[in-house]
Amino acid sequence: MRAVIKPIIAITMGDPSGVGPEIVLKALSDKGLRRIANLVVVGDKALLEFLAKKLRLKPPDKSAVRNLSNLDIKRLKPGVPSKEAGTAMIRYVKEAARMALAREADAIVTAPITKEAAKMAGFKFPGHTEFIARLTNTKNFAMMLAGDELKVVLVTIHEPIKNLHRLVTKEAVLKTLKVTDAALRQYFGFKRPRIAVCGLNPHAGESGLFGDEEKKEITPAVKKAVSLGINAVGPLPADTVFYRAVRRKEFDCVVAMYHDQGLGPLKLLSFENGINVTLGLPIVRTSVDHGTAYDIAWKGRASHLSLKAAITAAVEMAKKKAAGKK
Repeated sequence: MRAVIKPIIAITMGDPSGVGPEIVLKALSDKGLRRIANLVVVGDKALLEFLAKKLRLKPPDKSAVRNLSNLDIKRLKPGVPSKEAGTAMIRYVKEAARMALAREADAIVTAPITKEAAKMAGFKFPGHTEFIARLTNTKNFAMMLAGDELKVVLVTIHEPIKNLHRLVTKEAVLKTLKVTDAALRQYFGFKRPRIAVCGLNPHAGESGLFGDEEKKEITPAVKKAVSLGINAVGPLPADTVFYRAVRRKEFDCVVAMYHDQGLGPLKLLSFENGINVTLGLPIVRTSVDHGTAYDIAWKGRASHLSLKAAITAAVEMAKKKAAGKK
């Protein structure tokens, strides 16, 4: 295995009609990122060159782009989803995952896609996370959102609230705890990570007064995890657990039961520089923690701070992954 001193990071361009191409261009021009990684964009070379000229940004070097599409720039409209754009952005993700599995890249970082354009192109997955898990043949995976002050992992991801009572099971919670504990040890330097587990209902069920998922599903999962050596505590009320994690520093990570329960606090603290990490994969994958921002697409106003944080995290994770295999 080659030494990973300056990792190769494959960056997908995301939705061509969104802010993905712009933030990718800004990342390629970031001297700090170029010092720590070899960046390769999987996307559309002509579109990147067009936007670089339009927004007065530095055009990408030829070696920095793996051209996967030849979009009709005259037909493509910023801020408007299309089948053509959807087909292209799915292709970018497939190629980046292939590169990582073939060890042509040490990690992948994804720019945002839009589900509407993806659906137009026949995409049948709720999001990036589930799609990349399928591409890598991974069954036990989890979504982590991370910022400077807080790390949150989700038991369920993009699910309607009405379905949660049957999706939050002992098996699902235990799987998430196992994946979280392993990733925190492997990639984030925790020898025995302290994991807080949220309840599903208000006040963590209040001894069954507000629901019995805590008693029937979450508590047994936490007890089993503890018996396996995982330092987990819960279920705890979601309205206080984030205060304990952030202000009192009692926990290294919070496992939330559903999307908005965990992401609301995370985005309040780290809206500009939060990142998304898929745990449990055989490859390293990080992403921005924001959407396509159609309202400012192709206007030169998009910040690349979240992408920068995602690339920086991917570099560190790739190095630790390589070090662990020696």
